[in-house]
Amino acid sequence: MERMNFTFSDTIGGYVTHFDRQSKSFGIKTSDGREYTAYLTPTAWGRIAQNLGESYIDATQRLAELLSPGQHVFAYGVFYPQGDGHKFEVKSFVFPGEAPDKYRHEEPDWWVKQIRSIADCYLKWQFGYPDKEIDYHNYRTMLNLAGEKKPDDYLQETDTISRLVYGLASAYLLTGEDRFLEAAEKGTNYLREHMRFYDTDENLIYWYHAIKVQGKREQKLLVSEFSDDIDCIPAYEQIYALAGPIQTYRITGDPRILKDAEMTVDLFDRFYLDKEQGGYFSHIDPITLNPRAESLGRNRARKNWNSVGDHAPAYLINLWLATGEQKYADMLEYTFDTIEKYFPDYENSPFVQEKFHEDWSKDQEWGWQQNRAVVGHNLKIAWNLMRMQSLKPKDQYVALAQKIAQLMPDVGSDKQRGGWYDVVERVLAEGEEHHRFVWHDRKAWWQQEQAILAYLILNGTLQNPEYLRHAREASAFYNAHFLDHDDGGVYFNTLASGLPFLMGTERFKGSHSMSAYHSTELCYLSAVYQNLLIFKYPTDFYFKPMPGAFKDNILRVSPDILPPGSISIGKVWINEEEYSNFDAEALTVKLPDTQEQVKVKVQIVPR
Repeated sequence: MERMNFTFSDTIGGYVTHFDRQSKSFGIKTSDGREYTAYLTPTAWGRIAQNLGESYIDATQRLAELLSPGQHVFAYGVFYPQGDGHKFEVKSFVFPGEAPDKYRHEEPDWWVKQIRSIADCYLKWQFGYPDKEIDYHNYRTMLNLAGEKKPDDYLQETDTISRLVYGLASAYLLTGEDRFLEAAEKGTNYLREHMRFYDTDENLIYWYHAIKVQGKREQKLLVSEFSDDIDCIPAYEQIYALAGPIQTYRITGDPRILKDAEMTVDLFDRFYLDKEQGGYFSHIDPITLNPRAESLGRNRARKNWNSVGDHAPAYLINLWLATGEQKYADMLEYTFDTIEKYFPDYENSPFVQEKFHEDWSKDQEWGWQQNRAVVGHNLKIAWNLMRMQSLKPKDQYVALAQKIAQLMPDVGSDKQRGGWYDVVERVLAEGEEHHRFVWHDRKAWWQQEQAILAYLILNGTLQNPEYLRHAREASAFYNAHFLDHDDGGVYFNTLASGLPFLMGTERFKGSHSMSAYHSTELCYLSAVYQNLLIFKYPTDFYFKPMPGAFKDNILRVSPDILPPGSISIGKVWINEEEYSNFDAEALTVKLPDTQEQVKVKVQIVPR
C-alpha cells in the first residue's frame, strides 16, 4: 500500500511519559501502551476541564508545568507526513486535572454541580423558568441545540417527559432544591392526567406513546410512531413511562404513583411475560394485547435487551429501593437470571446477543440490528449485574460482569483517543482485525454513561484498579468533550476525536432519543459510586415525604443497591433540625407523625 501522503487532524488521549523543553516535544502513551512523540506549536493552547456553569480555566501559560510524567491529557493536533511516518504537532490540549492521578470529575461536588446545571437548563428550555411558571402544557419533545422549540412541533412523548422527570427528581435527591421537586411532581401529575390509560375491562394501566397538542386540543397516540416500533405498543415505552414517577416516588411516597406502578407491572406480567419460555416480549398488539399477533410484523413474538433488561435501571431498582418489597426483588432476580442465561454468546462473538425469537433462538435479521452489537448495552448489563450482586449475590452475576468488563475495552472503546463507540458488527469477517462500525465512528453521550457507571461500580465493589482506570478515562473523555459550555446541557454525539457532531437530530437537546435522563442518571450515580464506594466522602441526600405515604412511616434512603455494610446513615435533619429516630445500618428513617410534608436531609457515610 502506498504511504499515507496527506495531513489529517486527530486526537491522542493518553499519559505523558516525558517532556523535552529544548525540542518542545513530549511523549504520550495511549491507554493500550502505544507511545507517540508530540510537538508543541507556537499557537498551541490548553484548558483544564471545567464543569457546566464554571468559567473557562486557561492552561496555555502552564503547558510545560502540566506536561509532567503520568499526566492524563487529550492532545488535538495535525499529523504531517514526514520520512517514513508522520509528525504529530499539537494545536490544543484538555487536561482532566492539574496533576497526575488528580481528576476534576472526582471532586466530591462535581456531579452535584453538573446535575444542577443540566436540570436548570431543561427548566429554562421547556418552561421558561424562572420567568414563567412550570407548566407541562408547554413541554415539547424536540429541542434544538440551544434548547429552543421548533415552532411547528407539538409532540409530547410520554417517555421523554418521564425521562425529564427522572432527571429533575434526581437533581432534588442530590441538591434538595425545591424547584426540581416542584417540576418532578408537576411532570408526574401531567403524565397521570394526560398519558395514562386505565382499561376498565382488563383493570390495568398502560401509557400512551404521545399526545399532539394544538392549542387546547390534544390528540392521543396509543401506538408508537417511532419507526422501530410502528403501530405497536413496545415494552420499553411502558417501562420508561415509570422512570420519572418512580424516582419521584422515592422522594415523596405519593401513593398514586405506587398504584400506577403496581398496575403497570401487572400489565407486564399479564401480557408481556412469556410464562412458558421465559422473559418478556418486546411488543404487543394495541387491540388484542397479544405479543404473537400477525399485525406486529417484524416485532411479532420477539424478545430483546430492552424488554428484559431495561426494567432494572429504568424503574425496578428504584421501586425496590423505595418499598423494600420482596416481589420487586424477585422480579429483579428473574430478569437478571434471564439475561445471564440467554444473552451471552461468547463462542461466536465478544458481544452479547440482543434480539431473540420467543424460543430464545437468535434473531439476526431484524431491521437495522441484524447481527450487530450496541456497545453500551453490553456495558449496561455489567453495570446492573453488579447492582444486583449486592442484593442477591450469585457467582454467575459477577462472572458475567467481569467477562464483559474484560472484553469491552478491546472491541468497544477507542484506545487512541478515549471514549466508547456506538454500534458495531458482532463478528469479524475473514481477514478483519477490528469490528466494523455500522454507521459511523461517532460516540454517543449515553454510551459513555454506561461505561463510566459499569467501571465505577465494578471498582467500588471489587477494588480492581484496572476498573478505576477505565472509569477515569471514560469520565475524563466525557467531561472534556460532551459538556456544552455555550448553550448548556450535553451534546448528543461527538466525532471520534471528541469534537461535537452537530448535524440532523444529533444536534438536538431534545428528541425521541434524548431528554434529561442519561446525563442526569450519570451525575446521580457517579456521585453515589465515587463518593461512597471509592473515595469515601459523606454525601447528603434529600427527601420530602407526604404524611403517612410510606408503609409504617418508614423512609428508605439507600441511594442505590450497594454492597451490604458499605454505607450507613451518619446524620438526619428534618426541616433543618437534627433528628435521631433512624436506623443507621438499615438505612431507614422513622418519619414523625405529621400532617404536612417535611424536608428530610440524610447524610450517608461510607464504611
